[in-house]
Amino acid sequence: MSKQLKPIPKFSSEAEERAFWESQKNDSTEYVDWSKAKLVTFPKLRPSTETISLRMPEDVLNTIRNHARKLDVPYQSLIKLWCAEKVSELVKSSSTVHRGSK
Repeated sequence: MSKQLKPIPKFSSEAEERAFWESQKNDSTEYVDWSKAKLVTFPKLRPSTETISLRMPEDVLNTIRNHARKLDVPYQSLIKLWCAEKVSELVKSSSTVHRGSK
C-alpha cells in the first residue's frame, strides 16, 4: 500500500525552492517516494576547482605545514580554508563600503 504524496509546489525562483526544501516544516518524504530513488553519477562533470602553482617562502610554507599537522588536516586544505575566509571578509567589507557610500 503506497502512501499518497503531496504535489510539489511550483516555485518562482531557485531561492524560493531552496527555502521550501530547507524549511523544518517541509518533509521531503511527503512529496517524494525515496524508495524509488536511483543512484546516478555524472562522470563528465568538470570539477569546480582550478589547479594553480604558488611560489611561497619556504619558512612560511613550513609554518603552515606545522600548523596543519597540529590540526590534523592537509596543509593545502588549510591554505584553501584561510583563503576562503579572507575572501569572505573582503566581500563583506566591500559590500558594507558600497552600501555606506550611497
